[in-house]
Amino acid sequence: MATRIRLQRHGKKGKPFFHIVVADSRAKRDGRFIEKLGIYNPNTNPATIDLDFDRSLAWVQKGAEPSDTARAILKYQGVMMKDHLLRGVAKGALTEEQVEAKFSKWLEDKSALIDSKKDRLSKAKEEARKAALAAEKAVNEARTAAQAAVEEVGEEVAEAVAETAEELVEKVEESVVEEAAPEAEVKEEAAPEAEVEKKED
Repeated sequence: MATRIRLQRHGKKGKPFFHIVVADSRAKRDGRFIEKLGIYNPNTNPATIDLDFDRSLAWVQKGAEPSDTARAILKYQGVMMKDHLLRGVAKGALTEEQVEAKFSKWLEDKSALIDSKKDRLSKAKEEARKAALAAEKAVNEARTAAQAAVEEVGEEVAEAVAETAEELVEKVEESVVEEAAPEAEVKEEAAPEAEVEKKED
């Protein structure tokens, strides 16, 4: 039976996480498996990997063939490196102490790289947050300035409308007075004639 170390997909649409399992190569992707070795969650940054190191190493030494993604995860966790060093012990090229020293050195370098990446990500996140706050502050200031300008323009427009209305009222009153004046003169002229007729009677 050919065994493979591969991923089983779980989670919801757009948010997958995976179980790292040892399964028969003929089984379905999400079907029956022999042993669960860990969990891989790519939704976090950096990705979360919870792996049983000793069992994974045991299965790799037994000849289980990892899939491409599973191989990358095993390399990232150091399983493939430990397997490589233990093969050197089997060939007599290295001793157990040398293997442990080299592997601990590799783990220190790897953890330093991971920590530096986490620091870089946290700094980038903090800078992005500061930039977003600065942009929001600039937008609020621009909005406040625009509102003040609109209020000033509104007051000026209201004053201009009031002045224009007063001028129109004055013009209308003048025109009404001018139209009413000739009629009054005509009535005054007609009144003496009426008095003359009364006297003749």
